[in-house]
Amino acid sequence: MCKIFKILFFFIFCFLKLSQSIAYANEKIKIGLLVPMTGENKDIGQQIIKSTRIALKDINVEKFEIYLKDTNSNPNKTLKSAIEFKEMGIKIVIGPVFFKSLTYLGEVEEITFLAHTNKTLNLPNNVISAGVNASSQLSAIKKFINENDIKKTIFLTPRLDYENEVTKAVKQSKLKISKHYYYDTEPTKLTSQIEKITKYKIRKRNLEDEIRRVENSDLSDKDRQLEKLKKKYTIGSVNFDSIIISDFDESLKSVITSLLYTDVSPKQKYIITFNQWFDESLLKEDTIQPIYYPSINKKNLDNFKKKFFNEFGDTPSFLSLLSYDLVGLIYYLSLKDELDNTSLLFKKKNSFKGKIGIFDIEDNKIYHRLNFYKVDNKKLKEIF
Repeated sequence: MCKIFKILFFFIFCFLKLSQSIAYANEKIKIGLLVPMTGENKDIGQQIIKSTRIALKDINVEKFEIYLKDTNSNPNKTLKSAIEFKEMGIKIVIGPVFFKSLTYLGEVEEITFLAHTNKTLNLPNNVISAGVNASSQLSAIKKFINENDIKKTIFLTPRLDYENEVTKAVKQSKLKISKHYYYDTEPTKLTSQIEKITKYKIRKRNLEDEIRRVENSDLSDKDRQLEKLKKKYTIGSVNFDSIIISDFDESLKSVITSLLYTDVSPKQKYIITFNQWFDESLLKEDTIQPIYYPSINKKNLDNFKKKFFNEFGDTPSFLSLLSYDLVGLIYYLSLKDELDNTSLLFKKKNSFKGKIGIFDIEDNKIYHRLNFYKVDNKKLKEIF
């Protein structure tokens, strides 16, 4: 009789475990989407919503339920929406988009937020920066420098709101640089600072002294030497092989133009910048080429743009592609049964291959393995 009860208990236990597994498999995973749906950035929010829809369609599973809330790009409105998510039992949220919207989210510690920002300093403990951060970019730059056996590198950073972010990332990267300079973006100040960095006035004076020396000499080929010297702008080399410039858009172009003015050419020294998101205006500026920079996978981006345009008749932003990948990342983690405890979710070491590239996750941080590109002769070339 005792044996019969044991067998019966075993079957009941197995049945209950199976029932729990079926219930878990059928249980919906609630995901919050916290984006600007009103206000000046509402178009960005709409694009992110659309890219999320594409991701759900591509994954083709019914276990996800997406709930939308508005941030209005306002910290107070963002907090209110986050509290509403908490009351709905949502534990993981994609967004917010902008760094300023994160201000009060530490108060909603039950939720993990996958924010679109690429800033990693001063984040609440429950916010994961999912953007392409400075550390990810420097990792790719370091690989390029090592592969090309570049010996001496200087670093230029503008005095802007991300200055501390870059400084910390440089230290953590253990990238060997000979000097880190900080500059003002105001044009007249910038030119003066670049002159000092490149020792332009000394090199200019070297040329003037050499011209006077030859003019006062009895050299047989004096005229030929003078003709040669007068074609130069300076004499003497600069004490670096490459320059990393953590700048963007017109400000970046101003720095490179100032380097050209001081007789430092991209054709003689490596000019490396941060992620330029395939800025097409750089292709037109042949005088400042070649330029090297890390970025996301261009082929995947182009394919996503086509898919997005075919679906909605619109061109997506880079944040849209990131949002698409974040849905895929959450799905990937759900397959590994890792959504139960969101506080530990991003502490474990994981890697996930998305459209942007490969995400490396560890210790509450997301890093991107980036590709590397060269802009030269008005063309974009993938290096790795």
